[in-house]
Amino acid sequence: MAQVIKRALIMKFYPASYTADVLILEATSTQLQGVPITTQADGTSAQPGALCALLLFDEQNLSDGCILAIYGNAPSQPPGRTVIVPGYQQFSNVAIAAGVTQTFSLAGGSSGIPVGALGVLFKAFYGSTVVGAYVNMAPHGGSIGNYVTIGNTQAASQSVNGNGVLPVDANGQIDVQANAGTCNVTLNTYGYVI
Repeated sequence: MAQVIKRALIMKFYPASYTADVLILEATSTQLQGVPITTQADGTSAQPGALCALLLFDEQNLSDGCILAIYGNAPSQPPGRTVIVPGYQQFSNVAIAAGVTQTFSLAGGSSGIPVGALGVLFKAFYGSTVVGAYVNMAPHGGSIGNYVTIGNTQAASQSVNGNGVLPVDANGQIDVQANAGTCNVTLNTYGYVI
């Protein structure tokens, strides 16, 4: 039983299980699935195409291993950071009826927010024709009233602005709920927290 470290390429990252599919560079036809990633590695560095150091505890058993390090084209900032990215409009003027919760994905695409981020820096505003209307936001599946609240409208057809840091779930999703009246909500992001 010989331990060995091999160079590999991350093909896909699974934030919920903190595992990845990797392609061993010395054997380009060998792809391993669901390889655990060491917990000190930054999940946002586990981007497809990033190089990694793969420790195989038994060279003959390719299913017994762990990703030790991620390097190459992975982000260069250390974990535990706030990263500012260009402002991005996630959604605009979405009508959410009173008492209704909608889910939005903020990570990926052109947003600059990577899957695996813990939270986002946001600016949001809403308008409502109802006095006293307000908006709650939370990570998807979180207790909607325990995170961010923006509002209350003081007059009919008033707009309310707010900004802050909002946690996201492991897939970069949030829930937005309108209360006391229909709210037309817009949300922009301009950074993320790892």
